[in-house]
Amino acid sequence: MILVVDMNCKKDSLAYYEFVLPITSIVEKITECEVKHYLEMSTNDLKRKDKIILSGTPLMDNATLSQPDKFHWLKVTTKPVLGICAGMQTIGLVFGLQLSRCLQIGMTEVITVKENALFSGVFKAYTLHNFSVPDSTKFEPLARSATCTQAIKHRQRPLYGVLFHPEVRNPEIIKRFIQIDSCN
Repeated sequence: MILVVDMNCKKDSLAYYEFVLPITSIVEKITECEVKHYLEMSTNDLKRKDKIILSGTPLMDNATLSQPDKFHWLKVTTKPVLGICAGMQTIGLVFGLQLSRCLQIGMTEVITVKENALFSGVFKAYTLHNFSVPDSTKFEPLARSATCTQAIKHRQRPLYGVLFHPEVRNPEIIKRFIQIDSCN
């Protein structure tokens, strides 16, 4: 079962329909999923799920970026995690990275720079973000656009982040994430 974490500042906000529901509609075609707002997650929620997806948020919703302590479990989990947009940014913050300004809205060309289980080649993706994460020793960049890093993976564990929104334009990326082995 997949845990989809609602990263929006308020539970049951209008943004749920734009950023969470499209993810669950993709996941539910493959397996079961449960949605939890990030402020309501428990240790049991994390233990009972096979994989975790952190949703994106609206452009001006930076609530999780000021609360990385709510995601301390990312430092110890061995379960596969996919952070989308604000999810990727939050992963970076939890691991001590400073976010860099990178405003992108709309269709963006994404170039794969490292072979990975989620995507390959050059493709168009929908972007809607203010920040990206810098290169670091903890994460390897998987893809870039002309202006910033678009995807990362933790060097030792299956923690992935994509800055673009695969639930909008590239649903196969979410499907591949669900299919990956925990060891990837």
